[in-house]
Amino acid sequence: MNRREFFYAAVLLGTPFLLRRKPVVLSPEKLEENWQIDSDEEERTREVFARAIHRALQEGWASRPIGECMGEIATFFIGTEYVGGTLEGKGPEICRVDLTGLDCVTLYENALCLARILKKGRTSYDDFIAELTFTRYRKGVLTDYTSRLHYTSDWIHDNERKKVVKNVTRDLGGEEFPVRVSFMSENPGYYQALREFPEFVGTIAEIEQGINKRKHWVIPRKKIKGAQDHLRTGDIIAVATEKKGLDYSHTGLAFKDEKRKIRLLHASSIKKKVLLDTELYRYIQSVETYTGITVARPLEVGKIHGLTNQFA
Repeated sequence: MNRREFFYAAVLLGTPFLLRRKPVVLSPEKLEENWQIDSDEEERTREVFARAIHRALQEGWASRPIGECMGEIATFFIGTEYVGGTLEGKGPEICRVDLTGLDCVTLYENALCLARILKKGRTSYDDFIAELTFTRYRKGVLTDYTSRLHYTSDWIHDNERKKVVKNVTRDLGGEEFPVRVSFMSENPGYYQALREFPEFVGTIAEIEQGINKRKHWVIPRKKIKGAQDHLRTGDIIAVATEKKGLDYSHTGLAFKDEKRKIRLLHASSIKKKVLLDTELYRYIQSVETYTGITVARPLEVGKIHGLTNQFA
């Protein structure tokens, strides 16, 4: 189980000292020994990618604000089957992608990265993989399993530093949210990579400690109805949980419908597909263990507050 597997049973990780870790370099023979990519699965994913890019170019999605571009992309995936754990596999960490089945994390991650390459005027599959690598891994660098931003709170923190998103939760009336993550290091048996590479468990524990030292913000469930009028299509919604050892237990995208109501666009493990659900505040109220939301707003590519984005 990992961040994606977490979200159909939990969630997951991060900290700056890992930037000093050296990448794991393996020979092609060793890589071949440890993992295989399903060529049929990759071909199907490339076909979905090509259809999404074709539709985006045909309908001019890139000309719209990045959040609205993400909304168009996410609605393209409505009806896609819910599948968890698609980023996991044997052997060393690689940047995996599967557009034929999505969970709540891979939906917003893929929508964001597709929107970012479209805004950059790049439309190749390799461009997409490079963008996924940049957002998925600490400081945009894949070293090993521990470099992946498993915990959503860590993903938001790192991608805010990279100028990919802005955490607007506090600006929307959010309150301080004490995070005490520990699930991964306390339950390594759930994670294939931690079973295969037990030496990573100590690093994960250090990462969790780093996350717990930061300040985090959440809009409490009782305030979401008032705050949602200030949300925009494409805002990434992380749903906080009271479950021990976790920070968030679900994610999705805000989507303003034709009646200007903010609804949750997400991959549902209960309904087994991507769908445009009910109003956001109603959805949060429907689950007793949901305590509030954190909002990460996508930033336009190229310029951030008038400054060139050096990471774009």
